[in-house]
Order: sequence, then structure tokens, then C-alpha cells
Amino acid sequence: MTIFRIRTLLIGLVALVAFAAPASAERRVALVIGNNDYRNVPRLQKAVNDARTMTDALKQLGFNVLFAENQTRKAFSETMLAFDKIVEPGDTAFFFFAGHGFEINGQNYLLPTDIAAVTQGQEELIRDGAFSAERVISRLQARGARTSIFVFDACRNNPFEATGTRALGGSGGLAPISPPEGVFVIFSAGAKQTALDRLNDNDPNPNSVFTRSFVRELAQPGLNLVQIAKRTQSDVRQMTVAASRMQTPAYYDQIVGDYILKPAKDGNRAIAVEAQTQVAALPVQPTPPIVIDNGNAPIASFMRHNGGWSIAFSIADPTLAISWRLGESGEFKETGFTDALDPRTRRRMPNPSIELPNDAPAATIQVRYVDPTGQMQGPFPIKFDPEVALIASHRKLLDMTSNSWLSFGGYSGPLVYYSQILSFRCAVREMRIGIDTTVPNQVVKIPPCNPRDPSAIPENAASYMKIPASTRSVSVELTYQDGSLSEIKNFRR
Repeated sequence: MTIFRIRTLLIGLVALVAFAAPASAERRVALVIGNNDYRNVPRLQKAVNDARTMTDALKQLGFNVLFAENQTRKAFSETMLAFDKIVEPGDTAFFFFAGHGFEINGQNYLLPTDIAAVTQGQEELIRDGAFSAERVISRLQARGARTSIFVFDACRNNPFEATGTRALGGSGGLAPISPPEGVFVIFSAGAKQTALDRLNDNDPNPNSVFTRSFVRELAQPGLNLVQIAKRTQSDVRQMTVAASRMQTPAYYDQIVGDYILKPAKDGNRAIAVEAQTQVAALPVQPTPPIVIDNGNAPIASFMRHNGGWSIAFSIADPTLAISWRLGESGEFKETGFTDALDPRTRRRMPNPSIELPNDAPAATIQVRYVDPTGQMQGPFPIKFDPEVALIASHRKLLDMTSNSWLSFGGYSGPLVYYSQILSFRCAVREMRIGIDTTVPNQVVKIPPCNPRDPSAIPENAASYMKIPASTRSVSVELTYQDGSLSEIKNFRR
């Protein structure tokens, strides 16, 4: 980005801030950076798209956004200086970075596009050429921002070896962070995990797996930052597990009280929104998969995979331990602990998930947890109905991967593949396709759901259809098990 462009953006942004809101209103300002065009380390494909998507999302939330892409070290410095001048005491400041990131000796760094390709023993070159994430945080705090939100969609594992992923240098990814009061930080992946750009080679979504989910949750009304992070964790984990990978975003919260980016118009608690989301795809009058007793009750997400069920619990309070049992009697089992530290408790984070076998019957899962004072909270009942949960989880996965429903190929003639839909067909009642029309008019036969192996496509099932050589586009629409229709998706060859 040139100095002229930065100054132009700065002048326009300051003017916009000055005239867009009264002096007493909350000011929201953001800096969004996406780096694709790395010169000496592997280039990225979607970081700039992620930054553009985030820019649009933040504008919808009332932020005045300074956007920059493909920043060299000099340009990055100039952009940070421009943002320093925008942030004023009492502001809500939002910083988003998509690009390469890495850790050295517990310090996290963001890489400009002209970072050197170093070898072992040259870590100082990285420190000199990159930007400390902790320093970015302290700069905003020094400007007097009341609330600061930092989002790092950067790879968190090995650097030079993982071509096309977001990593460089260090040992095991970005280090856990202990932000000061008033700061909320979310990383796109947990320790020793890769922040995936795409679910598979046929994933046409223009955004990374994290950003596509995070932006969607930002738009939900009534959610505080922890709930947005928890829902994003659940979404990303389900998508990546379905793709035989594992990515669980990590967050660090030092915001005092609840901070809600998009207030609910009717004033309902955000936890009620979560409950509605869980039952949105269920059959008529089903038993909801979640029962909420009070504002501290955990919420749960269910994901069916080849080995059985993964059930992830989300608890808003910091926890020292989590335990559970199936049914109304019996001993509670501890979930164990992860390798990450919770900066709120300064102790190891309890494992938030459990596994059940694929033939687990309908039951009530009793969940309890130990709060930071050492008091046991709960047990809280969570209803588990395998049939209902399977439909809901497949519906959610279809919604998340809607841009991958169809793909094109074929050697002896053009074919359109719909294996993505078949993999999650337990949520689908009917599938229609349209050739060169925006109105899907052909019913496609899909095999029935097999609860014992729900994602497997039967050998005798067709996962593709032949299309005329002149075909330019194919549209698709799904009728879900509850009778609702999906948005019509159009795919161009």
C-alpha cells in the first residue's frame, strides 16, 4: 500500500468517524490486513479474500475500517501508524490479520510479505523483520481503547515445510497469550494445529475455514464475544473433523462483563439464539438436543463421524474441571485436560468434549463443572437424541459447505458431481438440479440415510450425472427433512 493511499484512507476514515456518530456514541474502528503475496515463503490463496470479507462484515456492524493488503514491512508500519492516529480513548478497536504467523520462545509474530526465508539459527532475522502480535496489542492499549478485539487467522504449526498453509518458524504454533484487561483475542486454530484454507481440493469457498465461520457468527444478534468464539470453535471443529482434519480455534478473554457486537432487537439472551440454532433443522415437534436451565448452563453441539459421536460442550464461565455421566445415575466421568492454559484461571483447560459410540441410545447427558472458586456447578441436563442430532448435524454441515455441493469433471464427457450432498444426505428429503436454468427442475435420486454409517456413500449409488457438453451452469436446491428449502445455489463450469 502506498503512503498516498494510506493517507487518503486515513483522511476519509477520520472524516467518516467525525460525522457518522455523535460524540457520546460508541466509536468503532478497525484495521484489517490480508497478506497473500509472500516473496520468500509460500504464497497464500485466501488471506486477502478473508480480509475483504471481514471488512464487509465489520462495516455491517458499524465499524469504520482501514483495509490493507499484501503489506511489506514498511507498508505494514505505515498502516499501523495510520491506525494509531485513528484510535482514540474509549474506542472499541478491532484488529484482523490473515497471513503467515509463527512463534519464537513464547512470542507471536505476524509476517509481512517481504519476510526473509530463514534457516535454523536465524531467528533474529524473523524478529527484526516481523511484527510482534503482543506489541500490536499494547499499541492499541496505549491509545486508550476501552475494548480491543484481535483476530489472527494465521497458521499455527511448522513454517517452511507446510507449503500453502499459514506457518513459519517456531515450535508448535502460536503461543498461548495472556492479554491485559479489556482485550479479547481469538486464534484461528489451537496449538500444533493448521489453520486450513480449504476443506478439500474441491472446496471453492473463497474464505478460509475459520473466517467463513467467524464472519457468520459475527452477524448473529445478541451474542457476546465468548459465545461467538464458542460457536466458531464448534463450527470449525465439525467442518474439519468431517474432512478428516482437526482445527479448534483458541480464544483468550479479558473483557470485563459482556460485550455484544450486534445487540438482539428483542433483547433475548444470546444463549436462546444458540438453542434455536440447534433445533432449526429438526423434524416437526422434535425433542430439542439441548435443555437450558439457566444462564450458566452449558450448551452442546453433536457431530457424527465414522467412529461414533463427538459432543462438544460450551461453557461461558471459566472452568477448572468438567465431568459428565449418561443418564440419571452412576458415577460422573472427568473429561480430562488439554495441553493449553486458560489465561483466566492460569490452569490447564479442561477438555470440552466427549465421545460416544455410534450405537449410543437416546439419553440425558448430565454435565457439571467446577468454577474458578472451586464450587461445583450443576449437573445440567442435555438431551441426546441420535436421530434428531444426526439430522441437525448433517444440516449444519450442508449449510457450512454450500459452496462445495457440486463440482465438475469427467474424461469421456462432462459430469457434475454431488458427493458432498450424498455424504450428508441424512438431512435431505429431496434434491433437485437444473441444467442452464436458475430453477432446479430435475429430481435426483439419493440413497436413504444409514444411521450406522451415515456419511458413507453406497457403492451402487450414483454420485454424479452426465450433462450436455454445452452446459454452462448447474443449479441445485435441497428440501430438508423438516420440509424447508435451501437457498438455490448456482455453479458455473
